[in-house]
Amino acid sequence: MSRPMHLCSVWSTGQLQARAQRGTRYARLSLEHPAKMLPAIARHAITTFTRPGETVLDPLCGIGTTLVEAAYLGRDGLGFELEPKWASIARHNLRFAQAQGAEGEAEVRTGDAARLAHDATRPEPAGRAALLLTSPPYASVTHGMVRSARDGAASVDKWSYRYSRTRDRANLAHQPTRELLASFTDILAACRPLLMPGAHVVITTRPFRTGGALVDFPGQTMAAAEAAGLERVGRCAALMCALRDGTTVARSSFFASLETSRLRRRDAAAHVIQHEDALILRNPTEEVE
Repeated sequence: MSRPMHLCSVWSTGQLQARAQRGTRYARLSLEHPAKMLPAIARHAITTFTRPGETVLDPLCGIGTTLVEAAYLGRDGLGFELEPKWASIARHNLRFAQAQGAEGEAEVRTGDAARLAHDATRPEPAGRAALLLTSPPYASVTHGMVRSARDGAASVDKWSYRYSRTRDRANLAHQPTRELLASFTDILAACRPLLMPGAHVVITTRPFRTGGALVDFPGQTMAAAEAAGLERVGRCAALMCALRDGTTVARSSFFASLETSRLRRRDAAAHVIQHEDALILRNPTEEVE
């Protein structure tokens, strides 16, 4: 069982830019994933909610940020990833972490997370996870790599903004929001037997705009997690901006800044979002009949 903790509502996880946070610990191909979790967010959650030697689970592990950071912190990990490309990169990142002296060990399994989680409970897992840490896909308009006129491009050149080459509806990123949330509920429910009683669940996400309207995707995601039988603990802000001398230093993506500028030209009260919502839940200690 994880130790009790004081839950800080604001996480100062944006002190370094994302590229600097990853440094040389991740393969260059990792940059092709459209929505990578910030390593500082993963480290904060893992150190807060687990002890060395415990296991961290990520059912949507992508390039393996959760697992890599867990390994460097002396935790073990288990990840599921639908897309073979990302699963392969995650395994490469984990092998590199081991070569760099990371003490934790992790496994990445390729396939549908709900099915893999169900299969993993047979036989009963010997060491259940103390933490589930993940992030569902959302708002592709904010994702990807870009070159613009300031970089010498003749026009805006965007790439690496898709989760897969095909529009496979099994991939949550290609599902309408309501269907995505239902699928996410199924994944979390399937993962619960892999968690220790009382284990924490941390889900990072953020609001986005559709047609100018702000969508409270974090609130919808919290409801989806509760529908899976998890208990709400809190909702924190994991900063993507830096804190310097009492002020903030923005770290806005090109797409977030562009979308905000467009909305402001239409007199919308829009601001660039500078944090991830870190939703904190807990696996019940006892099943409720």
